[in-house]
Amino acid sequence: MGVATAPPPPTTSKTLQKQYLEAVGAYQYVLTFLFMGGRRSEWIRNQAIWRQLRDYYPVKLVKTAELPPDQNYVLGAHPHGIMCTGFLCNFSTESNGFSQLFPGLRPRLAVLAGLFYLPVYRDYIMSFGLCPVSRQSLDFILSQPQLGQAVVIMVGGAHEALYSVPGEHCLTLQKRKGFVRLALRHGASLVPVYSFGENDIFRLKAFATGSWQHWCQLTFKKLMGFSPCIFWGRGLFSATSWGLLPFAAPITTVVGRPIPVPQRLRPTEEEVNHYHALYMKALEQLFEEHKESCGVPASTCLTFI
Repeated sequence: MGVATAPPPPTTSKTLQKQYLEAVGAYQYVLTFLFMGGRRSEWIRNQAIWRQLRDYYPVKLVKTAELPPDQNYVLGAHPHGIMCTGFLCNFSTESNGFSQLFPGLRPRLAVLAGLFYLPVYRDYIMSFGLCPVSRQSLDFILSQPQLGQAVVIMVGGAHEALYSVPGEHCLTLQKRKGFVRLALRHGASLVPVYSFGENDIFRLKAFATGSWQHWCQLTFKKLMGFSPCIFWGRGLFSATSWGLLPFAAPITTVVGRPIPVPQRLRPTEEEVNHYHALYMKALEQLFEEHKESCGVPASTCLTFI
């Protein structure tokens, strides 16, 4: 089938009020991500503030194939970026009409399990449909009698955030195979997803591999589950000053074609490696097919670590 894209934001010139609302929409997500932390709530998912967040960059959602709701899916999301903004906007809210593009699917964005230990924050992020990225949680979701479950896993995780340099496309994937085992245990199709522009909305201080700063980041990650990053955006009231408001760089999240996976309660290493290789090839093909239309130079290639 052809590529389907969520309707773009209006192309007319923006009023000052519209620009202000978009900045508020983008900034409130940053503050939520850093400081805030119910159950899944369609009311929360449909709030107007998410449409302002969408329009600020803007964020787009592109569908390349049908995902029938008579089966379950494991969507691998790349790259992680600093705050996974494109994935939150497209899968955890209805700002780009996910339910209209993929009718019958119930997306659940899997995030760091430690976030669910924080009172108030836990209930807030659960209202988006977020869930812990733990085996117990994901097995429970994919074991539901109602089909159409779609768990979205940021495969590169916190380690990949250390490589969120604008203009670069470096993915932590070669040794990340747990999501493939999950798909095999449940017979859920694997779906590659790439969010172009995710690395461009913040500037990152990247430390060389082997440096003491990089070692400290990795050590902290082992202890706490996430990596501390030095990043910055623009000021809230001035585009020339330093701040936490992201830069308004376009983000386009492209959902690839499903890869059918058989159900294996105890998948062998050979099976895991086979479907992992198929997934990596499909992800690379997805990147190559859409990179130029998303503003990435034709000479740019994915790097896997």
